[in-house]
Amino acid sequence: MKNFIGLWSLMLWSGSLFSQIITGVVSDQGIPVPFATVKIAELNVSASTDSVGIYRFDQIKPGKYIFRVTAVSYSPLFKSIEVFETDSVKTADFELKQEVSRLKEVVITGTLKEVSRLESAVPVEIYNHTFFHKNPTPSIFDALQNVNGVRPQLNCNVCNTGDIHINGLEGPYTMVLIDGMPIVSSLSTVYGLSGIPNSLIDRVEIVKGPASSLYGSEAVGGLINIITKSPGSAPVFTADVFSTNWGEVNTDIGFKLKAGKASILTGFNYFNYQNPVDKNGDNFTDVTLQHRASLFQKWQFSRKEDRLFSLAARYFYEDRWGGEMDWTKNFRGGDIKYGESIYTNRLEFLGSYQLPVKEKMMFSFSYNHHKQNSVYGTTLFNATQHIAFTQLTWDKKIKQHDLLAGIANRYTYYNDNTIATAKQPDNIWLPGIFLQDEITLHEKHNVLLGMRYDYNSNHGNILTPRFAYKWKPAENSVLRLNAGTGFRVVNLFTEDHAALTGARDVIVAEELKPEKSYNVNLNFLTKRYTANNTSLTFDATAWLTRFNNRIIADYETDPDAIIYDNLRGFAISKGLSANIDLAYSNGLKFMLGATLMDVYSKETGIKDKQLLTESWMGTWSVSFPLKKLDLAVDYTGNVYGPMDLPYLGDLDPRERRSPVWSIQNIQFTFSGLKGLELYGGVKNLLNWTPNKRNPFLIARANDPFDRQVEYDSSGQVRQTSSNPYALTFDPTYIYAPNQGIRGFFGLRYTIKK
Repeated sequence: MKNFIGLWSLMLWSGSLFSQIITGVVSDQGIPVPFATVKIAELNVSASTDSVGIYRFDQIKPGKYIFRVTAVSYSPLFKSIEVFETDSVKTADFELKQEVSRLKEVVITGTLKEVSRLESAVPVEIYNHTFFHKNPTPSIFDALQNVNGVRPQLNCNVCNTGDIHINGLEGPYTMVLIDGMPIVSSLSTVYGLSGIPNSLIDRVEIVKGPASSLYGSEAVGGLINIITKSPGSAPVFTADVFSTNWGEVNTDIGFKLKAGKASILTGFNYFNYQNPVDKNGDNFTDVTLQHRASLFQKWQFSRKEDRLFSLAARYFYEDRWGGEMDWTKNFRGGDIKYGESIYTNRLEFLGSYQLPVKEKMMFSFSYNHHKQNSVYGTTLFNATQHIAFTQLTWDKKIKQHDLLAGIANRYTYYNDNTIATAKQPDNIWLPGIFLQDEITLHEKHNVLLGMRYDYNSNHGNILTPRFAYKWKPAENSVLRLNAGTGFRVVNLFTEDHAALTGARDVIVAEELKPEKSYNVNLNFLTKRYTANNTSLTFDATAWLTRFNNRIIADYETDPDAIIYDNLRGFAISKGLSANIDLAYSNGLKFMLGATLMDVYSKETGIKDKQLLTESWMGTWSVSFPLKKLDLAVDYTGNVYGPMDLPYLGDLDPRERRSPVWSIQNIQFTFSGLKGLELYGGVKNLLNWTPNKRNPFLIARANDPFDRQVEYDSSGQVRQTSSNPYALTFDPTYIYAPNQGIRGFFGLRYTIKK
């Protein structure tokens, strides 16, 4: 008996010697990650972290193992760990980092429902705040330059106003949302994007292609939904400040507070640039001088059964000007010195309230007030716009049917001092009703059917049907076919157009009709893990959109005018787009994107390519951490193919087509200090500006009031010794930023809790 007890004790002792405990914490920058999965590949055993991020393995024999750590919305982590015989308890901690493109992250933009990206019947691209940190910018407008298929387009050399192109379609075809609400109107798309504090942005969701069946007018070319951080999960304090050697200073500050059952998130953005620069020698500012401030606050209330109730408000003010280098505000609106000066005041409210009923019903609302006071030389543009929006949705699952029904109403008031509202201001009501049903035919097959009916008080009845088919051939792969229609009501005199009219008259050929579009796209998305622990995500889309009644701006018939008319034919946007994300176990990451597109109109058998639209583009991001130095290197860039440019006549010496051009940036980030990041680098490494291959960019910059321009009997500009190219003053010839190479440095400070 004694021998048996001794033998048993020896076995227990040897087991404790040769079977160890492995434990540790899985975290994200010091914050525990609950419900993460830790797997030892060689033993095929797994453990999950608890609510404070701790995992544990028992009875693990000594040896060298590959640990794979995964969690929803985080990049998989692979790490080799050796367990020695002397380790009675082996401690192994893991630090996860959020993925830039995540298949399982929840998205809402495509279907107005919270579903994972992989399960969504509509393709949605996701870019979170870490993506935008790779190339820090003072606004989301600038940051979108590194998104494949999306291009911020400057429309004026002087005031630097612009719009967002998606798959070659111009700004009015893109709807911009904040937290799902159409808060950014077409009058001020560029300003709505430029004043959102980056410190408050959680992620940006992008849908390419018509979405009018859910979102109504203006969602013809695509959607950009800016999702702000939840006050409940946001850091206690964030600060992000950077400056460039051109004299730009950008400050983002965010903090949260608790007040009873409410969590309050506040953000402040301030941008200042007061350094006139004229590197191309035309006596005009290369970049507009700007003084911009934006204040944002979001309230989230704790309610029974976790029902949602949130309120948010934003105030935005900007004073920007560009023009002759010696222009001052004393010359504003006069004909002595040419300048373009824009004052913007904007106020926004939005909110969502889940009704206290058994059914899942959500009431959402938004309101924005926009007041614009602008001068373009001697041309005055004053505009006021009010938009109120309400929406009630009902979300219901019945067996294999996932239903979403809703009613919405939007009221738009618009008035300016142009011929657009010469008779009376615009008062447009747009009530609508929509129904969507996603039907599960099989575990791997889903069909989505949708229909929206709107009544426009100016244009009458509008129907927009929608169809989507989703097939999941494998766990991390999905094939999606989407088809639908879109419409865009007339809203001709946006701020973007007004920026072009400072040197031209505006002519509306006839009463403009709403545009209609018909779209189909095929998308394939998959994610794979290779033998060397590399993750690869591949996303490809082919699309075709046809437009009827498209509103075309004619810049060429009369050099002193822009003539707007409906196209008596059709327009086409078609192309292919692909993204590849590669993530290696050592932290090296590649994001590569390419888009081929053909955007043109056809009228009376004549095909015209759309101006300022590239036939191809590419984007990239390469990130590599130097962990021993607490340093990360990010190399980002884009490249664009040639595009047709708005030249003024046969004698205009400027290039008819742009060359291939690229903007490239590099950044170094040091994160060795708790809560503090120091970053710096160089923007526009190639020092590319559009004047490189042109004798000038602004036509007649020496005579901005056309005092020396002569006209013949037919109204055409006459060639003279003082005007050898027969031009008038015009600042619309621009396709790339005028800002050349520059260095930047900044710091980012975060208090998690």
